[in-house]
Amino acid sequence: MTKLAYLPDRGVIRVTGEDRVAFLQGLVSNDVTAVAPGHAVWAAFLTPQGKWLADFFVVADGDTLLLDCERAQVPMLLPRLSRYRLRMKVVLGAEDAMRVHVAWDGTPHADAGIVVPDPRLAGFAWRVLATAVLPATATETDWHRYRLTRGVPDGSRDLESDKTVLLEAGFDELNGISWTKGCYMGQELTARTRYRGLLKRRLVPVSVDGVLPDPGTPVLRNGTEVGTMRSGQDRQGLAVLRLDSLDGPLECGGARLTPRIPDWMDLPEKAKAG
Repeated sequence: MTKLAYLPDRGVIRVTGEDRVAFLQGLVSNDVTAVAPGHAVWAAFLTPQGKWLADFFVVADGDTLLLDCERAQVPMLLPRLSRYRLRMKVVLGAEDAMRVHVAWDGTPHADAGIVVPDPRLAGFAWRVLATAVLPATATETDWHRYRLTRGVPDGSRDLESDKTVLLEAGFDELNGISWTKGCYMGQELTARTRYRGLLKRRLVPVSVDGVLPDPGTPVLRNGTEVGTMRSGQDRQGLAVLRLDSLDGPLECGGARLTPRIPDWMDLPEKAKAG
């Protein structure tokens, strides 16, 4: 049976106006022109220096673009995005009536609301936006357990504002970056990290043997700090780790961590060899 969970910590921003696509195109990491009915785009909004501030799914709803984002970030995103409107014909606002759901292990009914595949991994999940809370067959906890098994990050649970670089968090492999769309805010660091091979750490899934460490707990290898714990559920989690630390025993807050590299993750050959 298809699992459907309501995500109360997700909110929606409405973007309208004839310049809505061009407006977002110059600000986010992915190609907004690819957004169409039944096809969403996952994109990041960066600082001018190229560090992560937020990410969201861009979904088409007639002449409106909907940004499926973290509810707690809506008060930050609205003024930050609005300052770049200049003379463009675009209007932004919170879509308070919309409720965000996620479905997996099957396909949700098409009449559930606005239903689009999660673009990060083929067959991974569906995003469902509706004007009411739908009857759930799973919980938000079930959803986080599922995404952690696949090593998929979830916004500020796993990324750090004004610190995380997109390639560290798998945005390239998870279809969150367009390398051909042209300039956007923060593009320079993202491109430089890729073409100069500057990546030294990655957000990777880990198995946890022991009590689940709190987010931000240092990860140690032979007593030396090599990363930090991010989100987790039960005996699974995500941790930011140095690439040269993936082949040894790791400890975090008294627990033992074992990196699990998913098939979709593209690591340097020396890290894979470890």
